[in-house]
Amino acid sequence: MNEIKCPHCGQVFTIDQSQFESIVLQVRNQEFQKEIQEKQAAFEKEKQSAVEVVKMQQENSFKDTLTNKEKEIARLQEQLQAANTAKELALSKSKQDFQNDLNTKEAVIAELNNKLKQNELNQQLALNKAMSEAKAQEAELRSKLELAEKEKQLQLRSLKEVADQQLKDKQELIDYYKDLKAKQSVKLLGETLEQHCEIEFNKIRATAFPKAYFEKDSDISLGTKGDYIFKESDEAGNEIVSIMFEMKNEGDQTATKKKNEDFLDKLNKDRSDKKCEYAVLVSLLEPESELYNQGIVDVSYRYDKMYVIRPQLFIPMITLLRNAALNSMAYKAELALTRQQNLDITNFEASMNDFKEQFGRNYRIASERFKTAIDEIDKTIVHLQKTKEALLSSENNLRLANNKADDLSIKKLTRNNPTMAAKFAAIKEEDN
Repeated sequence: MNEIKCPHCGQVFTIDQSQFESIVLQVRNQEFQKEIQEKQAAFEKEKQSAVEVVKMQQENSFKDTLTNKEKEIARLQEQLQAANTAKELALSKSKQDFQNDLNTKEAVIAELNNKLKQNELNQQLALNKAMSEAKAQEAELRSKLELAEKEKQLQLRSLKEVADQQLKDKQELIDYYKDLKAKQSVKLLGETLEQHCEIEFNKIRATAFPKAYFEKDSDISLGTKGDYIFKESDEAGNEIVSIMFEMKNEGDQTATKKKNEDFLDKLNKDRSDKKCEYAVLVSLLEPESELYNQGIVDVSYRYDKMYVIRPQLFIPMITLLRNAALNSMAYKAELALTRQQNLDITNFEASMNDFKEQFGRNYRIASERFKTAIDEIDKTIVHLQKTKEALLSSENNLRLANNKADDLSIKKLTRNNPTMAAKFAAIKEEDN
């Protein structure tokens, strides 16, 4: 048994061994805990002092490091500012150069476009002028042709009226010759038909045909010959008309009666051999034929440009053919003029087509050079774009460097720092 005296009231207690051990254990635990707390407080105080010392040392070291880093940052910022300034200057210069090149190229493009539009306008004006001139010439030609057609109609009408009047006048002569033939006129029997026609022509040769040729055909080199050849030429020597005449007469007492068509083939051959344009048979054959007594008989359906007439129509026939030939020459002259004008129009069209071809060639060359200039501009733009991308890349790298500088901290500076790691390890060992 153990006795325990209360320190406050002085009363003595008796406790057994187990209770005593329990109390001793309680007291021991309280004292031990108190001692532990005191030691822990002392340790914490020492630790705090050591930490404060280390912290002050570390802060001094950090201040030196931070001062160096700030100097480095300032230096980097100055470099960054200089780089930014250089970048801005380079970018500004590049932009200015690009703008100058672009303005130059745009001016060249505008000039080429203006030249192209001017060339197109000149071509259109030339084409319009040519078309206007061609239309004016066409209208003038149409007017001339219409006028010539009207004159031709008037002349044909006039010739028809003259022919009708002459036919009317000569109808009396036909009746006269019929009566003369029936009575066996001494004049016609004593004088051949050829002589009669020659005399009739010579009566008016000086007034109506001063420059005409009318002679007997005496050339028998080709085997046969006609009776008379009539030819007339203009002042320039151009043949107006040529006629091969064959005269046929037959008395009533002739046993074998000939027909006019019996002589047409020979007349056509003589006309062809002597190169005459017309062939005319002056005939008194078939006196009772109404076909031949009516006037001029056109047998061109068998032989080209061949006619059969009575003697009284000899002079009118020459006049009609000569006048028709003169009109034909006038029309031929107009036709030649029209052909020449058409040739001029054709030459104009050829010149226009040549102009179009040359202009097209020049336009094609200009277009190719224009395309080459555009390609060069595109290459320059691509080069400037690459320069721009390089400057932007440089700016991006400078921005990343600036961000890294802004992101700089003491914690990051001490990361992977062997010196600081060693100092912290020493402090930790001292704490232990």
